[in-house]
Amino acid sequence: MYIKQALHGRHDWWLYLLGAIVIFIAWQVVGALPLGGYVALKAMQEGSFPTTMSEIIDVIGKNSFLVLSIVSFAIGLITLFLWVKYVHKFSLLKLTTSRNRIDFKRIGIGFLMVSVVNISLVLLDYWLSPGDYVFNFQLQPFLILCAIAFLLLPLQTSFEEYLFRGYLMQGLGVISKTKWWPLIVTSVIFGLMHIFNPELDKLGYLILVYYIGTGFFLGILTLMDEGMELSLGYHAGNNIIGALLITSDWSAIQTDSILVDVSDPSLGFDVFTPVFIQAIILLFFAKIFKWKGWKEKLFGNLQ
Repeated sequence: MYIKQALHGRHDWWLYLLGAIVIFIAWQVVGALPLGGYVALKAMQEGSFPTTMSEIIDVIGKNSFLVLSIVSFAIGLITLFLWVKYVHKFSLLKLTTSRNRIDFKRIGIGFLMVSVVNISLVLLDYWLSPGDYVFNFQLQPFLILCAIAFLLLPLQTSFEEYLFRGYLMQGLGVISKTKWWPLIVTSVIFGLMHIFNPELDKLGYLILVYYIGTGFFLGILTLMDEGMELSLGYHAGNNIIGALLITSDWSAIQTDSILVDVSDPSLGFDVFTPVFIQAIILLFFAKIFKWKGWKEKLFGNLQ
């Protein structure tokens, strides 16, 4: 089983605690230096220092902001891999899956699934409410965005998956000797991690239902499929297609996307729609991969 892969290496509780601290510092402190340094340099040239994300983007540009933001995740990902290899002393394969090798076909299926769903939903909403969107396609900026999205955004999504569905899921699992506890904790922390996103200023804290729900969805994928491959592909596809298709002046990722959402942001019962769709996707995966033993895989104890 997936969580028990951590037993192949050192799995003392204090190593996981120390590892979480080291990875967090690498991600949030060391990783922020390139963006902070570049913003400071440009600010000195401009003669004024930006204080909001929109002001920072105005100073350094959308692509520079996106690339330098991803750098922090790349540094966090490298730190996580090195910590697992040299401190916990087990392989990237064991961190990723319980299979004998990483199943790249599953990664592709996860990517394709969310891509089809997201593209369909955006096209449907564009057809129903065309006034909510502005067509923004410009070939050269879009091609640059494609390169950034496909080459770099997987670093961001992979870091989040390896941290929450990988390192913390396995660590909390072997420490607590349960499966439900790491699922709950990692899903809630994953959701709360987005609490500083600019979307909350416009949509309120109810949007956390979506983020926490997505955490549970990705966690259940990992536990039921005995590996992270589906969640790695799904998360990457979600962010890449989202960055290419649509942006707004209040979203966390602002890009030279095909469409710009100019509607007045609001949130109500529709916050539960993505969670409902993810439940359907979960059942679809369960059917094609013939998952069995839901109770044991999600709520059983480690023997």
